[in-house]
Amino acid sequence: MSKITEQVETIIQPVLNDLNFELVEVEFTKEGKDHFLRVSIDKEGGVDLNDCALASEKISEVMDAEDPIQEMYYLDVASPGAERPIKKEKDFQNAVTKPVFVSLYAPIEGSKEWLGILQSVDEELIVMEVKEKAKTKEIEIPRNKIAKARHAVMI
Repeated sequence: MSKITEQVETIIQPVLNDLNFELVEVEFTKEGKDHFLRVSIDKEGGVDLNDCALASEKISEVMDAEDPIQEMYYLDVASPGAERPIKKEKDFQNAVTKPVFVSLYAPIEGSKEWLGILQSVDEELIVMEVKEKAKTKEIEIPRNKIAKARHAVMI
């Protein structure tokens, strides 16, 4: 996590707590000549457009007061969507028995990407049930090899 995203998380977490929103992810990126601060929020039952507008207003106020980002940027507050990122321990625990997509730093069994059902999680390892051709198998993935993980929509 970059220093900017860490600062932003620290600044906006109390605001989101007051609004009863969960902070899912903060991302600060440059696209072309523009900078974007993207904040994903959620709550029990999901967030709607009004929730995002309210959070955006409150986040803007505190960000203007604290001013941790030197560059001009666009603030984008949104729901994490169906393919919500899995980052925190709680996210991994909540994803057990659900479809997930995992990309790795280094290949396991010849692949750096795995799609399947998350079977179990511990501090060192996740176990996924994946399909390989017509068969189903379990694959063990060390947590330190996971580059990114997210919920997946499987058809």
